[in-house]
Amino acid sequence: MFETLTFYHSTIRWLVLASLVYSIYRAYKGYFSNAPFSKTDNYVRHWTATIAHIQLIFGIVIYTQSPIIKYFWNNFDEAITNLDLAFFGLLHIILMLTAIVMITVGSALSKRRTTDREKFKTILFWFSVSLIIIFIAIPWPFSPFANRPYFR
Repeated sequence: MFETLTFYHSTIRWLVLASLVYSIYRAYKGYFSNAPFSKTDNYVRHWTATIAHIQLIFGIVIYTQSPIIKYFWNNFDEAITNLDLAFFGLLHIILMLTAIVMITVGSALSKRRTTDREKFKTILFWFSVSLIIIFIAIPWPFSPFANRPYFR
């Protein structure tokens, strides 16, 4: 079961990234062209946050089932000095939770903005910062913290 969850978590990552990039693109385009905030823009905002939340659920389940995380917490003093273990034990989850909270806040704030330009600006800021955090927190094959393949 753990391997299946890891596979889905690794695959959904690409949906999260694609939806964030697309949301940022639409927000950038809408903001700088003074376009109206359309129903499609609202759907993109909503589905970006929803996909991110689905990914969070998979991540939390994996975190509770992972043998790496269990080892990390049972041997904290030793494991914290191991960069790979420390990355997954603390850094990955803290950064990803922060990014998902920022996506959620950005999505909620943009719904409450009164002008279309403010909605685009809110999405552009919050989602962009979230994307940067997510890029840092993903264990890319080239990451200095912990590396995993692009697909698992």
